[in-house]
Amino acid sequence: MNMRQQLRLRAQGLSSLAALSLAALSLTACQAAAPPATAPAESGQPATLKHPRETHFSELVQLTDGGENAEAYWASAGNKLIFQAHAGEGCDQIYTMDVDRPLPEPRLVSTGTGATTCAYFLPGDQEIIYSSTHLGGEACPPKPDHSKGYVWPLYSSFDIFKANADGSNLRQLTTHKSYDAEATVCRNDGTILFTSTRDGDLELYRMDRNGENVQRLTHTPGYDGGAFFSADCSKIVWRASRPAGKALEDYQQLLAEGLVRPSKLEIFVAKSDGSDARQITYLDAAAFAPYFTPAADRVLFSTNAGDPGGREFDIWSVGVDGTALEQITHTPGFDGFPMFSPDGKYLAFSSNRASRPGTYDTNVFVTEWVNHAPKPVRETAADRVMEDILWLADPAREGRGVGTRGLLASGEFIEAQFRAIGLEPAGANGSYRQELEVVTHVEPGAGTELVVGTEALPKAQYQAVGFSGQGAVSGKLVLAGYGINQPELGRTDYEGLSVKGNIAVVRRFVPESEKFEDTKQKRIHGDLRQKAWTARERGATALIVIDYPERPANAKNTWAPPDEASFPALERDGHGDAGIPVVIVKRSAFAATLAQLEKGQRLNAKLNVELTLKRQAVFNVLGRLPARAPAAERLGGVMVVGAHYDHLGHGGSYSLAPDDHSPHLGADDNASGVALVLEVARRLAQSTGTRRDLVFAAFTAEEMGTLGSSHLVKHPPPGLETQNIHAMLNYDMVGRLTRNSLSVLGAESAEEWATLVPKACEQARIDCQLSGSGYGRSDHNAFYSAGIPVLHFFTGAHNDYHKPTDHASLINGSGVAQIAELTTYLLEGEAQPGKLSYRKLPPEEPSGDMRSFNASLGTIPDYAGPADQKGVLLADVRPGSGAQLGGMQRGDVLVQLGDRSVESVHDLMFALNTAKPHQTVKAVVLREGKRVELKVTYQEKGKAGANPHAAPAHAENK
Repeated sequence: MNMRQQLRLRAQGLSSLAALSLAALSLTACQAAAPPATAPAESGQPATLKHPRETHFSELVQLTDGGENAEAYWASAGNKLIFQAHAGEGCDQIYTMDVDRPLPEPRLVSTGTGATTCAYFLPGDQEIIYSSTHLGGEACPPKPDHSKGYVWPLYSSFDIFKANADGSNLRQLTTHKSYDAEATVCRNDGTILFTSTRDGDLELYRMDRNGENVQRLTHTPGYDGGAFFSADCSKIVWRASRPAGKALEDYQQLLAEGLVRPSKLEIFVAKSDGSDARQITYLDAAAFAPYFTPAADRVLFSTNAGDPGGREFDIWSVGVDGTALEQITHTPGFDGFPMFSPDGKYLAFSSNRASRPGTYDTNVFVTEWVNHAPKPVRETAADRVMEDILWLADPAREGRGVGTRGLLASGEFIEAQFRAIGLEPAGANGSYRQELEVVTHVEPGAGTELVVGTEALPKAQYQAVGFSGQGAVSGKLVLAGYGINQPELGRTDYEGLSVKGNIAVVRRFVPESEKFEDTKQKRIHGDLRQKAWTARERGATALIVIDYPERPANAKNTWAPPDEASFPALERDGHGDAGIPVVIVKRSAFAATLAQLEKGQRLNAKLNVELTLKRQAVFNVLGRLPARAPAAERLGGVMVVGAHYDHLGHGGSYSLAPDDHSPHLGADDNASGVALVLEVARRLAQSTGTRRDLVFAAFTAEEMGTLGSSHLVKHPPPGLETQNIHAMLNYDMVGRLTRNSLSVLGAESAEEWATLVPKACEQARIDCQLSGSGYGRSDHNAFYSAGIPVLHFFTGAHNDYHKPTDHASLINGSGVAQIAELTTYLLEGEAQPGKLSYRKLPPEEPSGDMRSFNASLGTIPDYAGPADQKGVLLADVRPGSGAQLGGMQRGDVLVQLGDRSVESVHDLMFALNTAKPHQTVKAVVLREGKRVELKVTYQEKGKAGANPHAAPAHAENK
């Protein structure tokens, strides 16, 4: 007999619970909701089991008949349900029933005293858990004071208990004098999720099946409860409130009285340890009773969002990215508590669709689930932004690297979207495009050669790096270990060596030792540019690199070096060359030479490097939306709303997975920002309330050093001159909104932001963290340096940054949509800035009396660099910094610091890493073509991550 036949036979004996004559839905239920205003039979529509629009349901089978029966949860074997019900004016008690027998009787498995809630089978189905107040008294706890409105009581006498499946051998798992309830279980290992007030708020916790190893999972003020695991227990889903302002005060006052008002609840998902918590609904209604689909790609839940009166509850579903919001049930009254059977074929839920006239009966139903594509109730902003992100982050876009067809296609896609939205062209010559030229790739020249002694090495055995200097050199080969000069790490590879005027030979990567186990140390000291800079500073005329590690001191006789790494990609990184020729030689071609050098033999070499830099036109995409408000209400100036659309292509210099050359998809960085800009443009194109012109910008070549945005500021199309730009809003990595918390950087670039931005955040129901000047390594930097107030929106760093794993499946589409709502309000609503007072901020104060080997100068590089010359173009200097006090100015080209030449941004970085605070040195700049010598004093650099004016963490490697 199959499950369907068994359920049909079960439906024939529906008298089993009728005698309970239950009165009202439990107020202390795990997922309880407000009952409907009228019983379905009195609402003017006939009671029915299945509505024609309920296309995910096959045949419905009603398992109970009369009273209130709710929260029916499956046993691991899929043959039983455990649920709660109560008789007359009594309290909820826990029952189990078989679903694989024709006419079984429900069995009481709780004590029959006190109030109970939220029962669940432990793995193996031999034990159950539930919460009960019976130790606080046999009678029902007092009902809440409903003069305070619809509230739930949080009885501190609730504890979680474990018992045998028949109710015997009852054991207490929690003993806190707090509300401990709403417990559910992971079917794999019995881990228990529950809600507790033990730390003063309603938070989620997890513990072992025996009540030990309690861990808190949530930490934000508000109600967190009713949590469930996904089928593989890797994720959790729950309901939560996030009150703010007066609502938070009201919540906390009720909580002190042991009450909670559940009228505003949203659905959250997270990893099973509570990390990566994401709000996936913003319905501004009561949403509760969430449960994952078997694939954990969607969530079913109950909500009154579809009823303007707030009394009609239906089961809905939504993607874990916030997309495809679908209504599942359509009958009048209440439908809720959906739960899939362990095999994913059947759905149990509670409903009062079959209530008798004049009653509020809630019964348990089971149906075979019909899995088909969602039929959304409407297209939402989350749907639109995810569609754009999926297109931009598709592997077919080749990672949107500069020089790829995928970047060209992406620019064309954005251009077409601007046109479809109705934006006017704001680029050059009446187009949407503003072109600029960048170096897209590097080709070795025919004259490149390496001769050791009198033997010319085959060209296939060596390769110049993309940032190599060019020209011919000759000299003695000097072996300098790994080319690391860090005494504190135990490496002084250049000590005692005569490198000046000769060719340095160094090993690739870092030594195999404990001091270099840290990933950051490996990245810094294994960096080829760092090795080249160190060699150049020691006077070397060229650098040869070979991947042949030193033999460890404790190595056995059988030791062999690890497999040789492949040559790095031959590409330019946008920051100039190293100043000396640099080549990497294969182990097989240079091992014998290396052995001779290790023995102290003298060898000479000649090296010539020729590189051809291939340039290509790329373009920003610019669209204008004229102000829509009546002429008398319009404001002057233009607001620029921008995001970069390029990424890393197949990896390269800035990849954090350098050996993986698959497309670096860049879903968060920065398809998310582009999708948000498009969504804001769509919204405001339909508005009549915008009071000033808006220019929507998609910038190119940001990953090469904000080249696109810098070009726009230096070479603006008509109407976008800096004096005409009121402010710039930048979106870079806004796809991973977690804990509903958004970083808004640049908030100190205009004093009015402190008032305007919080209003917009409150309107969008997002918790915003405001901080920082307008400096940073993203596209807003060029605007702020030019005297324009900015805001930079950022949802946080993550482990997929600059890796191929930054893909669309990890995007929180509902979060992107909500940031778009925030932006829309800022540009259209009451928060529209009429006047902004630009603030140019000094650097942060020193963090205290601390020893530091790094120093700050206060220069803000323009990563586009000076045209056709070496040095670092200064986009700005920080007020009060050593650079500013020493006389440096915006537009200067820095070419020397102390006795070190500065030919690129990398040179400046390396020089600062070796400088000391309070040290005064000579600085040489080129100003309007003339050489100017200055004296500058380094300042103390604050602790990493402490500087509120610094670039966001995600941009450190840009």
